[in-house]
Amino acid sequence: MKNFAILGVAGYIAPRHLMAIKETGNNLLASLDKNDSVGILDSYFPDSSFFVEFERFDRHIEKLKRQEGIQLDYVSVCTPNYLHDSHIRMALRRGADALCEKPLVLNPWNLDALEAIEEESQNRIHAILQLRLHPSVIALKKKVESQKNKTKHEIDLTYITSRGKWYDISWKGDESKSGGIVTNIGIHFFDMLTWIFGNVQESEVYLRDLDKASGYLELENARVRWFLSIDENSLPEEVKVKGQRTFRSITVGGEEIEFSKGFTDLHTKTYEEVLLGNGFSLKDARSSIETVYNIRNAKVVNNGIKHPYL
Repeated sequence: MKNFAILGVAGYIAPRHLMAIKETGNNLLASLDKNDSVGILDSYFPDSSFFVEFERFDRHIEKLKRQEGIQLDYVSVCTPNYLHDSHIRMALRRGADALCEKPLVLNPWNLDALEAIEEESQNRIHAILQLRLHPSVIALKKKVESQKNKTKHEIDLTYITSRGKWYDISWKGDESKSGGIVTNIGIHFFDMLTWIFGNVQESEVYLRDLDKASGYLELENARVRWFLSIDENSLPEEVKVKGQRTFRSITVGGEEIEFSKGFTDLHTKTYEEVLLGNGFSLKDARSSIETVYNIRNAKVVNNGIKHPYL
């Protein structure tokens, strides 16, 4: 049994981490969040210590180590994006491995600093890149690798996940803290595409607003038209009629890739791999971080290979 701590336990993604720690048979020593709406702990680790101040959290971890000989093995980082690298460093200084949600960092040079710290320590940084563990994504990668196409695959990526007015008020609506929607909701998909189809050779951006963005990526083995939105007005009519607020679609050569199911246990699979000594590294995360950074800072142009939703 390994000892975990969670930073950001009141956040949206934290329950998946709580479930993963529980389902892999491990223990949650303590958790931290400035917000105290954490009743979900009762469903997983009711005896775990909870703190709203970092200083008291840190003192508790130190006390367990010095007085009771209990060592912290892993820190799960579920805090806002702009705090990830700081909290990863804290975990490594504590002698623990870090498991960090996407995006690992906002800027490529932040990865360079983390690489140096990881090399200095005896611990590792594990990126949560759970789409790489999705059965449909693995099957697509195997299919692509088995083919020897003379032309590049034609791909349309569409992801619309409606968000209410709260989004703009929260840290997620602040690009300096979240990286904007391309980083916040798109990075997993860009990681998946570069993992399967190779590195980015060309990138263009045709739309980049607070609530939607679209562009074109040319990869080693694919041409990708992409569209991301948190605006419910972007949803197809047939989706609106059903009362659904999310639409996710990836077509390869006009053929839809089915991965609407199978997302709920991907964090548990990620934890299982990490505990086996595998998992995804800083190197694995670099390509997608560089891709979204470049999109975030690119000049918006008018002409190009545009997504149908434009």
